[in-house]
Amino acid sequence: MTLPASFDSLRLPVIAAPMFIVSTPELVVAQVRSGIVGSFPALNARPASQLDDWLCQISEETEGYDAPFAVNLIVHKSNNRLEEDLKVLERHKVPLVITSLGAIPEVNAAVHGWGGKVMHDVIDNRFARKAVEKGADGLIAVATGAGGHAGPQSPFALMQEIRAWFDGPLALSGAIACGRSILAAQAMGADFAYIGTPFIATREANAAEAYKQAIVDGNADDIVYSSLFTGVHGNYLRASIKAAGLDPDNLPEGDKSQMDFGSGRNTAAKAWKDIWGSGQGIGAISNVESVAERVAEFESQYRAAGEELRSRSGMG
Repeated sequence: MTLPASFDSLRLPVIAAPMFIVSTPELVVAQVRSGIVGSFPALNARPASQLDDWLCQISEETEGYDAPFAVNLIVHKSNNRLEEDLKVLERHKVPLVITSLGAIPEVNAAVHGWGGKVMHDVIDNRFARKAVEKGADGLIAVATGAGGHAGPQSPFALMQEIRAWFDGPLALSGAIACGRSILAAQAMGADFAYIGTPFIATREANAAEAYKQAIVDGNADDIVYSSLFTGVHGNYLRASIKAAGLDPDNLPEGDKSQMDFGSGRNTAAKAWKDIWGSGQGIGAISNVESVAERVAEFESQYRAAGEELRSRSGMG
């Protein structure tokens, strides 16, 4: 897969993960202006007619900047907006579409029809092969520790199995919250680090202040892995589960047949709104700051880690 030329001009090899509720035009614009790929889920635009407005706003406010943006589509059958949203993305010729929870050849073909590219998120090698067979151009390896819907596998295991046969663009997700980890993702064979949780604790994020502060105050021990809230396993902040009146250490399994993304069918508490998603890397986040400041911090850490690695290997 050859990505659009704008992907060659990124300040850092980072794709900002699309986050339910949290990712809105303000966050995406700040990410793109900071030199990384910004993204948001199409379902965040409510009502559906707002999606066109959002894409117009993002395009206008990022004009002249090198980094592109991406839109996430949930392709699971529960998404009754898929066809409508896909048509809106086509009108705007969105350069990168991130697909989740299923791989549909017709969706991939539609994106290719307007010259766009598709990256599909996967939690294991079997799903990775299926995604590529069905026309995905690139993959997002969602390893253990990632925020939201995370896989159970070590990033080392997941990356080496996928890279054994796939030489296309590959992003790695899973507790990446500092510049050193971005470099580590590249060392494992990733082209991009896929980062979500650190951007929740930014001023531009559409998240409650208590949510942002919980990211700052928390660490890996504060993350609970559960399928209860959407029917698919994901990582959530322990404090938000307790606040909903639930015991985070004794959660029942969710009903996958009742998979939902916030309507509250599995529990009265709604995923993402009441039950806050978070990755295990939050121990690296010490304050709420702007996206520009966070990306600058990542870059400084990334450069320093590269110098340190070269020194250790005798290449400096």
